[in-house]
Amino acid sequence: MLKFNRVHHIAVICSDYERSKHFYTQILGLEIIQEVYRAERNSYKLDLKVGDQYQIELFYFPNPPARPSKPECAGLRHLAFEVDDVEASMLSLMSSGVIVEPVRVDVLTGKRFTFFPDPDGLPLELYEK
Repeated sequence: MLKFNRVHHIAVICSDYERSKHFYTQILGLEIIQEVYRAERNSYKLDLKVGDQYQIELFYFPNPPARPSKPECAGLRHLAFEVDDVEASMLSLMSSGVIVEPVRVDVLTGKRFTFFPDPDGLPLELYEK
């Protein structure tokens, strides 16, 4: 029987490396673990630390194809970040010019959450602890 230990990483492909690097490190505050430029592929790979357990791999390849990315599209739905305070996190994002949806309440848990896009429109979620 297959047994997973944990989620190892989440991979995201961006269309503008510098814009996405700024967004994930300066606006979201994720720490850079490692940055690699692969000349043979004209691509970047940026490993970002999320808390103590997870990692985002931010990739850049020239001219990646577009894909629909609304939270309700078929396929991978969204990437969610747990936060202590949704309102404070929203204000921080909005002060950086990020458009954040109104707060919703999860009918099953009673927890507050909201969505906002990354620079390529990937839906990201803030989910209150």
